[in-house]
Amino acid sequence: HCPEPRPINVPQQFRTTSNSNVWEWQEQEQMFRGMTAEAMVTGQEKPFTVILIFDVTQHMSFFATLQRWFWIGLVISALVSAGLGWMVASSGMRPIRQVTRVAASMSAKSLKERIPLAPVPKELQQLVSSFNAMLSRLDDAFVRLSNFSADIAHELRTPVSNLMTHTEVVLSRKRDIEDYEDNLYSNLDDLKRMARMIDDMLFLAKSDNGLMTHEDKPIDLLEVVEKLLEYYRLLADERGISLTVSGRGRVRGDVLMLHRAISNLLSNALRYTPEGQTISMDIRQDLKKAIVTVENPGETIAPEHLEKLFDRFYRADPARREGSPSNAGLGLAITRSIIEAHEGRIWCTSSNGKTAFHMELPSSGLVRA
Repeated sequence: HCPEPRPINVPQQFRTTSNSNVWEWQEQEQMFRGMTAEAMVTGQEKPFTVILIFDVTQHMSFFATLQRWFWIGLVISALVSAGLGWMVASSGMRPIRQVTRVAASMSAKSLKERIPLAPVPKELQQLVSSFNAMLSRLDDAFVRLSNFSADIAHELRTPVSNLMTHTEVVLSRKRDIEDYEDNLYSNLDDLKRMARMIDDMLFLAKSDNGLMTHEDKPIDLLEVVEKLLEYYRLLADERGISLTVSGRGRVRGDVLMLHRAISNLLSNALRYTPEGQTISMDIRQDLKKAIVTVENPGETIAPEHLEKLFDRFYRADPARREGSPSNAGLGLAITRSIIEAHEGRIWCTSSNGKTAFHMELPSSGLVRA
């Protein structure tokens, strides 16, 4: 049932056809919408002005209510979305929080702890794997540092103990001047060993911290090797050991440092070569690299020891001590540092009663024989 239309007072500005577009106005609490147009009637010279008016109060009220509920729904949806987002983010960040807890609890005694990969999403497994790998490297570095400290203490304890013992014996009673001189010479040997060890450790410390600098000059490897062989042949002849060299090569670097590196390899080979055998040195070169190989016969080194030979104070047989008092187990570690400082690499092979150390260095051009 529609209510009877009542008279409506149309504003004057809407009664002309100049306002032919849809217009609207409000009267008290009612909203009206209308349109003014002209219409021709048969038999009439002038057109009639037709005004069409609609009461849109209910429609406007409906749209206002709809808009209000729309904003309420939008606010509720935003709150629900924020809550769901927080739950999803909280669940996704759980592995990150676990990594944070593990990192915050890290100490020298807990480096072996690892984060399990099973509950971690695929997107974060790479991160957790990298974190576990970092912990493994830190654990390995800490163990090596601890062993290094223990080895230093062990190596320094022997000469210090000798110094104290010799001095206490000499001071136990009055002695001749010759006895004091003998004691001083004995102490001097131990002091030289300690000084050599300290120099070697300082050299390695500089290398580890990137403080080691070297010259960049052309070096003929054969000339360096031949100079070293002049000295080592005197030591080798005492045990009937032969030294041979073949090939040539040229590199760029510091001649004194490479002299020390090759000397360490020759000294190491001479120490473990049986009497009457031959130590051979071979120099090979191409356009990119030069390789110096020092090979000696002797006891085969097990494969698990080959990579560790270049660690400080490492010995393949812990029960075996070096024959030379001046040797502290740092020679191969120093050699590796020198080669790496020259952007090269060094490795060891051992099989069938022969052990060989290979030094690879960047080439600086072929050398004619």
